[in-house]
Amino acid sequence: MAESDSGPTSPLDILGNIPARFLEAKHRLNRVVLWAAIVGILAGLVGTCFRMAVHHILQQRQQLAAALADYRILNWLIPSLVAGGMVYASFWLVRRVAPDTAGSGIPQIEGALDNLLPFDWRRVLPVKFFGGMLSIGAGMIAGFEGPTIQIGGAIGKMVAAFVGASSEQARILIASGAGAGLTSAFNAPIAGILFVTEEVRPKFDSWILSYRSVMVASITAAIVLRLLVGQEGFLKITHFQRVPLGTLWMFVILGVGLGIVGYYFNFFLFRSLDWFGRLRGLPYQLLGLLVGSAIGWLGWLYAPLVGSGDESVIWTFNSEAPGAVLLLVFLGRFLLTMICYGSGEIGGIFAPMLALATLFSLGLARVCDAWFPGQLPQPGVFAVAGMGGLVAATVRAPLTAVMLVMELTDNFLVALPILLTCICAAITAQFLGGEPVYSVLLKRILDKLERQPPSDRI
Repeated sequence: MAESDSGPTSPLDILGNIPARFLEAKHRLNRVVLWAAIVGILAGLVGTCFRMAVHHILQQRQQLAAALADYRILNWLIPSLVAGGMVYASFWLVRRVAPDTAGSGIPQIEGALDNLLPFDWRRVLPVKFFGGMLSIGAGMIAGFEGPTIQIGGAIGKMVAAFVGASSEQARILIASGAGAGLTSAFNAPIAGILFVTEEVRPKFDSWILSYRSVMVASITAAIVLRLLVGQEGFLKITHFQRVPLGTLWMFVILGVGLGIVGYYFNFFLFRSLDWFGRLRGLPYQLLGLLVGSAIGWLGWLYAPLVGSGDESVIWTFNSEAPGAVLLLVFLGRFLLTMICYGSGEIGGIFAPMLALATLFSLGLARVCDAWFPGQLPQPGVFAVAGMGGLVAATVRAPLTAVMLVMELTDNFLVALPILLTCICAAITAQFLGGEPVYSVLLKRILDKLERQPPSDRI
């Protein structure tokens, strides 16, 4: 009797279906990777435009200050009020249109990828772009990378909506956009890829498809960026040579010190958010006006104290100031970073941490060099290694920190001291009981969302 059509499938039938299934999977892979390339192109273009717009605003503010230089009171009053007005407008956009754009935006991306938070790209994309442009352009201590990462994620969600991607494919494109966003902020495509794999850590059904998409998006974003602004690293500092192996123990000590700094950076950052959160009697926009005006005045008084961090890093390397002066500037920027981020500004904390680490590491190296002349390698190497160390201690993503610093400064010959500093800093911060900054920030957002009545949730 012949076997019916509904009977069990033979091994030969299964083998016969393999080519068809393989072609279907290959088609799906190629399609998502193509979408990721589109996300990378758009994220690179928008991220580059964002950076250029901020630099244009900063140049206009400098020209305004120069034009008012001969007027005793107006030379600081008007720039301060302009900065305050810009931050006021940024805070108004956040409060009225998209509250989930406050801060860096990275915890929101992580929450969206874990299906814990909603993610409306229609609100996030314009508010993060223009609000971040106003906030960073006003001189607030905030980095480019927070806005560009959340903007990149929003672009990924936008592309997913337009092409009709599935929920899983949309998550892949959001992660791809986040990696492309970090790439466009720092001209660091490898760091962008590592950031998604090490920090964001999304859980996908298809590991190969997801990370291949992230790689394609970061690479295409880097190509777009370099076509528009050039191929050099964003931080144009000295290219250092390899350090003697006998001096590596110094970077272990530096890493331990930065691990302690990173632990207290997170501690005071969370306390600052708590303190500003209790100022319920003060209108949110008025808070932006006050903080922005104060930052504008401090920028007029002593520019290295404020700004996103790029200028402070360059100033630190070019300055011949004694180590004690650099450490004092470090303390000032540390306090102001807590105030700026605690207020709820739009902006990242990667770049401000790079500035703090440079001031601390180079200041400490110059102090030690003055006490023990000729015993240290070039002090600037400590600053480069320190940049990665503080990021590793606070974010707890040492590989991302290592590659970010090397790509950002174009210093690949000092990879070993950078890696040693980052690992020691991350271990020290963990030993002290510190938690990764973005994980805690995401927990705070989720706790706040749970306390809100359903009618107030976005």
